[in-house]
Amino acid sequence: MTTRERDYFKTFCTISKAFGTTAKRDDLLKLIVDSAVESMNGKAACLFLADEHKDIFVPMAQSGLSEKYIHANPLHSRKLVAALEKKNHLHFVDATTDPRLENHEAKKAEGIASLLTVPVRVKSRTIGILSLYTAETREFQEEEIEFLCALAEQGGIAIENNRLYRRMQKNAMLFLDLAAKINSTLEINEILNELTVEICEKLDLRGAVIRLLDEEHEEMKLVASHGLSEGFLEKGRTAMIETAQLALKGETLIISDTAKDNRIAFKDAMQKEGLMSMIVTPITAREKVIGVLRLYSETQREFPDDLIMMVKALAHQGGLAIQNASMYLQLKEDKKSLEQDIWSHRSWF
Repeated sequence: MTTRERDYFKTFCTISKAFGTTAKRDDLLKLIVDSAVESMNGKAACLFLADEHKDIFVPMAQSGLSEKYIHANPLHSRKLVAALEKKNHLHFVDATTDPRLENHEAKKAEGIASLLTVPVRVKSRTIGILSLYTAETREFQEEEIEFLCALAEQGGIAIENNRLYRRMQKNAMLFLDLAAKINSTLEINEILNELTVEICEKLDLRGAVIRLLDEEHEEMKLVASHGLSEGFLEKGRTAMIETAQLALKGETLIISDTAKDNRIAFKDAMQKEGLMSMIVTPITAREKVIGVLRLYSETQREFPDDLIMMVKALAHQGGLAIQNASMYLQLKEDKKSLEQDIWSHRSWF
């Protein structure tokens, strides 16, 4: 084993041990960039995550770069991700003149000569980049590129584990909050409106809509919504569109790209509203589908299994809230009828 191989092996032993002893994402990411600089004899390293809303990369952990440089010129994510998808890395021997790069003068002032960038991936999806900067012009060897890719993979694992942990916390709190509201009030409109707001805020979604089926008029009655325009909401009245029909049969639909999915009836309206992905799931009460919960994202995204399970559970809770309110109203009517019967009986005397 060469000295370099021993250094790489030692680095991964250190990172593996850190994964077993800490749950702090920031500490793990800082360890990864520090390890990249030390093991690869670099000047600096930085791990960026893509901000899907702004099409830029945001620095999450860095070593060796000045604050002025790291925050002065944000990187555009989509173009860079597209380039990395074609080739698993980008190598800039002279970062101060390469036409593929911007801000050459800033790189000169920072003392950057060469640059190696590799993708940070989660489940085959590029969510960020890891870049190594050198102070001298340098050609990177294949084993160096593979090592930086492996470090980036560890960064992806740390980010995904942290996201999963935070999502589980949010899901649990969201479910508990809804259950508490159902037990504390029978104001069904208040419960359902708060549900749409909470879902959007906790699950990072653009909009949510709850509609209940009016079987007589084959219409989906709007009962609660959040984050969507009145014009867009007008489009969803009919129960005859395919997504509504499938949900009313008990299916949950996960649509990652609304522009391309043939089940979408109002693609122009979706595009105008800025909606790119959606979930449609049934609302049930007493084992009967009574309505539909629709959730919308303004970015194209994949929805993990645990989030889908949470959405189904929340829709079920919404159905229980509707059922409880319905039973309460029925009891009130029964009580009123009983009082009227008793009074009429007493009037006989």
